[in-house]
Amino acid sequence: MNSPIDLNKAKEILGQFTAQAEQLLGDPAGLEAILQKLEEKLKEVPTVGNALSRLPLCISLIRSYITKEYTVISPKVIVSLVCAVLYLLKGRDLIDDSVPVLGYADDIAVFGAALLLIEPELNAYAQWREETKPVI
Repeated sequence: MNSPIDLNKAKEILGQFTAQAEQLLGDPAGLEAILQKLEEKLKEVPTVGNALSRLPLCISLIRSYITKEYTVISPKVIVSLVCAVLYLLKGRDLIDDSVPVLGYADDIAVFGAALLLIEPELNAYAQWREETKPVI
């Protein structure tokens, strides 16, 4: 199945945040602050598509990696996720987020592309989390 998302363009956009993402991986407190900002931003986003529905899982994966609870994943995958988070918070939007519904279209597209790139790893984490952290 062909994706409507240009993965090469998404990689280019996400790549703009690589240095900052790698730096944040060495600063757990700074990264936690970024994740908290993202969770606050999510409260403003209308419910849309599958891409953003996986964002809480992505946040959990980043936290689990930083706390060394889950480390069977390439640091490149974590850097890609942090790049996507940084884009959601700091990226130059093609459409301002204040525009109803359309304002988040570019955010969703870039984040969706990041998910496509790391989907197998995210699914493996979801399975690990389900097996090791049963819902009470």
